[in-house]
Amino acid sequence: MSNIQIRDNINIFICPLCGTKMRMNGLKSIVCAKNHCYDLSKKGYVNLLPNSVKTEYGKDMLQSRNVIIKSGLFEPMIQRLGGLILEKAYWSSGDAVRILDAGCGEGSHLVRVIDNIKSSLNKEITGVGIDISKEGIQIASRDYPGITWCVADLTNIPFTDNGFNIVLNILSPSNYVEFGRVLRNDGILIKVVPGSGYLKELRGLFYDNTDKQEYSNEKVIAHFRNCFDITGTQRILYSTHINPNNLEHLIRMTPLSWRADNERIRNALGVGIDSITVDLTVLLGRNE
Repeated sequence: MSNIQIRDNINIFICPLCGTKMRMNGLKSIVCAKNHCYDLSKKGYVNLLPNSVKTEYGKDMLQSRNVIIKSGLFEPMIQRLGGLILEKAYWSSGDAVRILDAGCGEGSHLVRVIDNIKSSLNKEITGVGIDISKEGIQIASRDYPGITWCVADLTNIPFTDNGFNIVLNILSPSNYVEFGRVLRNDGILIKVVPGSGYLKELRGLFYDNTDKQEYSNEKVIAHFRNCFDITGTQRILYSTHINPNNLEHLIRMTPLSWRADNERIRNALGVGIDSITVDLTVLLGRNE
């Protein structure tokens, strides 16, 4: 169970309210030095949000994302990220490796990245996933019990300074101050952002003849460069077949459809898209 994972990694937790170290209180809660207490879910995760938060990442959207990731749509990205970690990351010979996925959603990307590298790395790997969506973390803890899952805000990451070798930030908002704080001095940040052609077939359907039909990631990259020393960029571009049974899940999982009414979604389903473009930019930053 992931509550065992939380116990085994309790030394990296800090209280999101006061910043003091945490300790286990049996296997039912964790508590800080100032007695702020957080219950551990029987489903295998801990909620470290001081207050409940409304998010557009609802259960149906996250379930659809889970289906699409398991279908293999992002496997070329996973393989590239695994290769970059093995090539670029640094760790001492005796150290375990800690990987944080900040904005992990329902957890599938983190698990697949770890699976991709563990046979080559020959090290103990601790995976930690945080997301502000409780629904996402519930799916993650249900499907992947070998990871430490936390409902938490990436603007107030509840972990100690310099605790992670790698921070992943995949198609998710960022907080570079916090990323820099929790990374080791020799750690790396790997951020994945959409490219101009990402899911262009859907963008054309939902934003035809609007200013959103074209997308540029230049501002996102510039902001990254202002906050981290970019040590490399890579583009991942491919087109892949989409199973007709998964098309609705693809539409439901992407923010491109969030403002679309049901009629527009039905029209998109009726077009009969049979292939989809995945266009991603990978940014590598080193914490030095």
